[in-house]
Amino acid sequence: MNTGTAQNNDSNNKNYNPRSFVEKSKHIRDKYIKTYPAAVCFYNFVLMLAIYYLCRIFFLIVNKNYFSDITFSHFLNLLKGGLQFDISALLYTNAIYLAMQIFPFKFRLNRIYQSVAKWIFIAINSLAITANCIDIIYFRFTSRRTTSTVFTEFQNENNLLKIIGLAMVEYWYVTLFAAFVIFILYKCYCSPATAVKKVSSLKSKVTYYALHTLLMCAVAFVTVIGMRGGIVAPHRPITLSNANAYVNKSVEAAIVLNTPFCIVRTLDKKVYKNPQYFDSEEEMAAVYSPLHSPSSSGEFKPLNVVIFITESFGKEYSGFFNRHLDNGTYKGYTPFMDSLYNEGLTFEYSYSNGRKSIDAMPSILSSIPMIIEPFISTSYSINEISSMAAVLKEKGYYSAFFHGAHNGSMGFLAYAKSAGFDDYFGLTEYGNTDLDGMWAVWDEEFLQYYAEKMGELKQPFVTAVFTATSHHPFKIPKRYEGHFPEGDKPIHKCIGYTDYAIRQFFNKMKQYEWFDNTLFVITADHTNMVTHEEYFTDVNAYSVPILFYHPGSDLKGLKTEPVQQIDIMPSILGYLNYDQPYFAYGQDIFSTNENDKFTVNYSNQLYQFLQHDYFLQFDGQKVKSFYNYKTDTLLKNNLAGKVEEQQEMEHLLKAIIQQYVVRMTENRLTLTKP
Repeated sequence: MNTGTAQNNDSNNKNYNPRSFVEKSKHIRDKYIKTYPAAVCFYNFVLMLAIYYLCRIFFLIVNKNYFSDITFSHFLNLLKGGLQFDISALLYTNAIYLAMQIFPFKFRLNRIYQSVAKWIFIAINSLAITANCIDIIYFRFTSRRTTSTVFTEFQNENNLLKIIGLAMVEYWYVTLFAAFVIFILYKCYCSPATAVKKVSSLKSKVTYYALHTLLMCAVAFVTVIGMRGGIVAPHRPITLSNANAYVNKSVEAAIVLNTPFCIVRTLDKKVYKNPQYFDSEEEMAAVYSPLHSPSSSGEFKPLNVVIFITESFGKEYSGFFNRHLDNGTYKGYTPFMDSLYNEGLTFEYSYSNGRKSIDAMPSILSSIPMIIEPFISTSYSINEISSMAAVLKEKGYYSAFFHGAHNGSMGFLAYAKSAGFDDYFGLTEYGNTDLDGMWAVWDEEFLQYYAEKMGELKQPFVTAVFTATSHHPFKIPKRYEGHFPEGDKPIHKCIGYTDYAIRQFFNKMKQYEWFDNTLFVITADHTNMVTHEEYFTDVNAYSVPILFYHPGSDLKGLKTEPVQQIDIMPSILGYLNYDQPYFAYGQDIFSTNENDKFTVNYSNQLYQFLQHDYFLQFDGQKVKSFYNYKTDTLLKNNLAGKVEEQQEMEHLLKAIIQQYVVRMTENRLTLTKP
């Protein structure tokens, strides 16, 4: 009994010497960490750094197919690069918590005060963890980390909670991971011991406040440095583009970055800044100009124009374009579209100008590509813009846009109005029936409605439709369950269903006497889930079909020059023999020399440019990579600095970038604003 009492007394003695590792760790934490709020801050920040790295590693594991050629040493370099972005993100998101802990006032040692600080820290960082985990899946659809534009992209959606709930169930392993990590945060969070026991080891109040004020200033100074990414590096504060210093391919920037950093660093930021590659407007326009002055090549043809924008119809899903896959046995999921490709003009190398649905409408209908951020999500979307509808209105065309989702979804209604479409037909006009339970009207029913409405229109007309069913959560009508090939991705059956819906649409359209007097253009908004190695590359992440189909005409064939979505508008005008000046960033594929054709898009802070046989990636200052995309399909052999075409392509790309930025910021996106 006496011995036990002695031992208990020893355990309370300041000279107590714990024996086990756990006891030593607890003793150190209680004596050297919990005693000081600043030390507690450091401990909790290190905890969050570790959690960010857990999220990063899990991100890579889940999306390993996109990073199949990353070596272990390169992965370590990516992790090293991620440290400064994680530190910056944590300091931004935890600024309130940090301020609460370093204020040199003794009331911060109050139990209630520290309890509030604890829950602020846990709540904010739980949101950060959730954002990182959401991007583990959302990355598959965008190939990049989410930025602050996500708030405007989905601001008109009224079913987000339902979508998120379904995603949490479908991707249960990510949900469990997020819950597990948040639980670790809760259990491992450290509160100052003084929150329980009020202790002041300094006798002099003057000395206490002087020392803690100096400490506050020092922490504030270090915090600013951490937020900016350092003190001596040349590009401060760090931005998303700095991640490219650590990568071999642009898609790897998503590993280096974290989602909270990307959101914070793009909030209320000026998206575009004139790079000033060229000193004058004339010098720049001599290299590239979006002002088109076509020469008349015949009488104007007042054909009806019907434009299909098919949700997520990446080129990989087509057997027509992929006869070489799976040792020549690949059939794809689009039998009707494959038959139509044989009846019209299509392209072996055709690309989208963005990776999101909201990028597609401006690209296809206004020839405005996505550069840096989606046009619809920027403040410049209120600018006066050109479009197919506006240009053809001068020739007496009626115009209408169709989308089976809620009116206003994805900002499509706002864009259609600013682009000059006469009418918009959405769920409000269709009626609240035949819904897929998530996004919109089933494609089959809505495309029949689309055909019927066109049967009532005065000719000539230009219309566009955006399909919806081949979208997450990838459902098809119950009556067709088991009818279409399942494939190995949930989207595959949806692709088969929408392909069938398009077949039914054309069967309906053939009943109209003006069918042969109509030019059909069919493309996809962006790519989606892929399975074959060549479709994971930075080039094919944008690979979508583009088809021009005019029944009974000689508009046929498979061409090998590069084509992009922004070429659709000028090409339609060219095919119609439109002879008036107009504004478009793309090219008329029917009149542009094959060697002059190009495609441009933007991925993970890199401008991507394709011309001739080459694919160039440019960070705004220098060329990062240069590949022969036709022979090096997996982009393994970087030819940067080794091919003479590189300088010519870089020069043209710079002119395109500067024309885009200058005209965007100066509200000069129409012909009437020179």
